[in-house]
Amino acid sequence: MREALLALDREVLMPQAYVQRSAPGERPVRRDLLDWSEPQDRKELLAVLHSGDSVLIQYEGEYLLGRERRSRRGGSITSMSTTTRVTSSLLEELELLPGHRVLDVGTGAGVTAAVACYVCGDAGVVTLNRDRHVSTAARTRVGALGYRPDVVCGSGEHGWPARAPYDRILLTFALPYVPQACVEQLAPGGKLLVHVVTASPSWPRSPGGRIEAQLRPVEFAHVAGYGIKRIHLHAALRERLEAGRADGLSTSCAFRSDQAPPPQEAGGFWLALDALHPGLVRHWGVEGLAIGAPGCGSWMTARPGGVDTWSVTSSGPRDIWDEIHQTAARWQAAGLPPHPRRRRRAARKRRPRHKRPGLVPPSTVRTCRPHHISGDEHMSTPCEETTRSGGCLCRQIQFTVSGEPDYPHTCSCPHCQKLGGGPMMSWVSFPLEGFVCPEKRGELAWYYTFEGETKRGFCPRCGSQLFALDDGATSIGVSLSALDDASGLAPVNQSFRGDAVCWLPQVPDSRQVAA
Repeated sequence: MREALLALDREVLMPQAYVQRSAPGERPVRRDLLDWSEPQDRKELLAVLHSGDSVLIQYEGEYLLGRERRSRRGGSITSMSTTTRVTSSLLEELELLPGHRVLDVGTGAGVTAAVACYVCGDAGVVTLNRDRHVSTAARTRVGALGYRPDVVCGSGEHGWPARAPYDRILLTFALPYVPQACVEQLAPGGKLLVHVVTASPSWPRSPGGRIEAQLRPVEFAHVAGYGIKRIHLHAALRERLEAGRADGLSTSCAFRSDQAPPPQEAGGFWLALDALHPGLVRHWGVEGLAIGAPGCGSWMTARPGGVDTWSVTSSGPRDIWDEIHQTAARWQAAGLPPHPRRRRRAARKRRPRHKRPGLVPPSTVRTCRPHHISGDEHMSTPCEETTRSGGCLCRQIQFTVSGEPDYPHTCSCPHCQKLGGGPMMSWVSFPLEGFVCPEKRGELAWYYTFEGETKRGFCPRCGSQLFALDDGATSIGVSLSALDDASGLAPVNQSFRGDAVCWLPQVPDSRQVAA
């Protein structure tokens, strides 16, 4: 794809571009329009096109062809060409092939459309933009390179159904969700790429069959699309985070914790935090971890406070520190994924699912592991590998598990409390390959607590809660009370402490105790 980009004559696609002349913070902002037809502008314009920064191509929705060279003050840039680095990386991920039908949403200067025509042939390429002036200019300039894609004007969120289905769809602006219309316009086996901004991501319904989605953090991304607002820390909240104390009108609490926040490299965790607890913004100018919630004014700071301890200060109606560790528990229970994946089938009417006990599909267990960052991901009490048996209260469902048991713990999440009928449940994981549950007088029943992701297994006759199972990996969670012999499996920690009842002593974290 880099070769395709280099093959383009960018001076034809972007013969004009804006550069900012005002100093940082100066208002109103002053910008000059550089023009390739002006000899004195060519050196600076070339530097702009090859700088690796976004190229500013439209001011206040103006007509783009035949503009006069002049300065503009105030106003805003309404269209730009994405940096070459981002464009090339996304095009490489699309894996364009000759003959592919391509929908390029967000035409800009026409760079993506031109590359798609170069690789795939222009017969199957559609480029879409909401601004007719941008579309008109792109049609003219891409045509000057010898390509004739369909250049259309419309809302990017709706795609362009007239030429669907598409083998590849690229949205060259950021959205807080994945547009359902674009998903429905994908051909079987097709691929769609979109940048999701910091708001809870949505996972669209599958129009039929199955759709797989992968959400991962990126260092550089497209800017937010038209009408999409980003949240920011206001000045007063930034000052509170920097000072680490309340504003005098609200109270704050300070305490020490032996739980460290996940590292910055844990991209999958930070994506999960944004999805489960939206509205948080990090202040990068503060030592340690500093996060604020502009919507309600809550904030928290955490700084190293000694050996394996953190000094935490929290203020406001949201307990952000607790939100972090609730999310971290679920993230660890999912196996510390670098990015979330979702698989969606066509919608079903019933949530409970019933599986034959002998045909449990390979998948991952959600064992609700609490957050703990250490050099060893599995710091459980050592247990001898053996075969254990168990069953439900009425003995209609019986099973055996073999292999090394992992991470015995209690869990106080709302699901365990409601499904178990008590303030907590106790769990331990075993390799799924060592799980045997032969069919007897009835079938084991499964209920999805998170549709298409996490389910609980129970006896449909006596209601005993037996198993916890995620769709996608290699171990199964077994309730300690379902085992005939649970010796040597004393819980070493308690998950979802924030949801625990206040009148029951909590299980201490003993994972750091030497064997």
